[in-house]
Amino acid sequence: MTRSELELNKYMQRDAAALLYGNAVSGIVISLITSSFLVFMFSNPLTDSFKHMWWWGMSILLVLRMVDVIIWKTKLQHTDFDGEKAVKRYITGVNPTAIMWAIYLVYITKYNSSVELTTTLIAIAAMAGGSATILAAHKYTAMFYAFILLSPASIGLLLSDQHALQLLGFLGVSYSIVMLITSKKSADFTRNTLFLKNENKVLVHQMEEKVEQRTRKIYELSNLDSLTGLYNRTAFLKHLKTALASSNKPFALLFIDLDGFKKINDSIGHQAGDQILKKSAERLKQWSFDTKLLCRWGGDEFLMVLADTDEVSAVGVSKQLIEVLSAPHNTEHSVLSVGATIGIALYPSHAKTEDRLIQSADMAMYYQKKQARSTVGVFSKQMDKLYSYELRLKNELTQSIEKEQLRLVFQPIISSKNDEVVAFEALLRWQLDEENIPPDDFISIAEQYGLIHKIGAWVLRNACLQASQWSSEQPLSVCVNVSVIQLQDENFIAIVDDALSNSSLPGDLLHIEITESVFAADTSIISNQIKRLQARKIKVSIDDFGTGYSSLSVIQDLAINMVKIDRSFVNKMNTNGHAIISAVMHIASSLDFLVIAEGVETEAQARELQKLGVHFLQGYHYSKPIEIEDIDSYLTNMTLDKQYLLNK
Repeated sequence: MTRSELELNKYMQRDAAALLYGNAVSGIVISLITSSFLVFMFSNPLTDSFKHMWWWGMSILLVLRMVDVIIWKTKLQHTDFDGEKAVKRYITGVNPTAIMWAIYLVYITKYNSSVELTTTLIAIAAMAGGSATILAAHKYTAMFYAFILLSPASIGLLLSDQHALQLLGFLGVSYSIVMLITSKKSADFTRNTLFLKNENKVLVHQMEEKVEQRTRKIYELSNLDSLTGLYNRTAFLKHLKTALASSNKPFALLFIDLDGFKKINDSIGHQAGDQILKKSAERLKQWSFDTKLLCRWGGDEFLMVLADTDEVSAVGVSKQLIEVLSAPHNTEHSVLSVGATIGIALYPSHAKTEDRLIQSADMAMYYQKKQARSTVGVFSKQMDKLYSYELRLKNELTQSIEKEQLRLVFQPIISSKNDEVVAFEALLRWQLDEENIPPDDFISIAEQYGLIHKIGAWVLRNACLQASQWSSEQPLSVCVNVSVIQLQDENFIAIVDDALSNSSLPGDLLHIEITESVFAADTSIISNQIKRLQARKIKVSIDDFGTGYSSLSVIQDLAINMVKIDRSFVNKMNTNGHAIISAVMHIASSLDFLVIAEGVETEAQARELQKLGVHFLQGYHYSKPIEIEDIDSYLTNMTLDKQYLLNK
């Protein structure tokens, strides 16, 4: 095994240990509660002695595991611990727990009280299902745990001479096999995720060794950026103009913009930001064959020329540069990370002058950042039209509220228990010169240019006002989407209070929806804001759950009230969507939050989601978004339909 492979394995083992121990407390508590319930809820003179002895053994084992978790969290978690040893120590406690459960179930099947046996099978099957996620960081333990819990007892039931018990045994064996496969897939997915996450750490170590072997050149002070030592804007333009005049060979101009730099600069300080810029500049030097054609353009932006390069080669080098720039930076007090988005313009196919080349590369970077940060984009002629279009939207958006171009529509959210409307989600629409502008087009512009605060306050105020006027037998909630940028604003709570006060809407009828990007933000600020909202009885949900990076521990720490399953999983109910939604419901049961499924378009989807226990449903199957003036008639029709069905 090479040095790089050893380092990668080390980081993956550490992350695996962190995942396992991070989920350990909930697993231990659930095991203790379940074991106590099963042992003391049912009484049978034939089994009580064994069950009490077993309970004491299980309790001692769980206490020992909890002590191990406490030791890891207090003494090892924030040190340079040995990940492989930590994983082995963790599974040393988990595997005996699985065996204890298997022994208990095998013993209970000998005394087949139907109620106790069925209850025990259901409880242990639920734990087997949860283990596929909780233990996914260690493949063989996850597979062993999920399989061993039910399979021995199920095989014993199969050998019974009673048909009902044989049926239970068949179901248990089938479920064990399914969970074995599910655990393997979940573990493989987790391992691949850890592998991709830690590749950059290995790469940065390799690049740091190259940096140490290079000798810095001395540049004329008038042409150098004082912070990074790279050429400044004036010098770069002069060298680029000379290169254009002296060579007819094609080349690529890279416009490099750091992702997440402003957050570090604003939250930690300019000193940390300066360190990031210096280290990023050092990394770029290692990839520039001609340092005269490398510069700090300004702020956190850099320009680099790749000589005699076509589009394919330029994209390949750019991807490598992104990996290098995205690797963590070790500062005095913390480890900081930024990403990088790169736009590419090609000479002479895209432009023939230095100004036009830079403008084209800048435009490519800008549009790529909108599509997917920390990736590569190549300039195209269509970008000129798109740039003009977005500039128009930005200018018009600043006056959209005054011009009364914005409006709200509302899509109902239905209870899966009785198919009744329980809430409406407020959705923003913008009509510009009789053209309906899609939210995906203008929301990002609003966020980029700081307009989201004004628009967001308008949405909150009007959504609450409309909700306070709905005529319904039961109070109806209103759900309002809020961006992370809004949530981080120190004035956000005051805006919410103002909206509730002006509308006289009770706090428990307002739901705030935030996207999964909240996990990439400062969780301490987000957590504080959520607590302040919940203190006003406002419920908070995570929108588009499962499409980004979700941390179960963060969800638990933030005390989220609800999650909304993304429509992509509902659309794939016939494939892996069903398993994912089922897993979400297990998690929801464990962490005590409600689940909404969006994008429900068919009766079959609705019924299947109801079977899975999803609490609320939303989608075109029930209704498209409704204009404000049509809501009362919609609610009246829903009431009439319900009365008709009851009378029928």
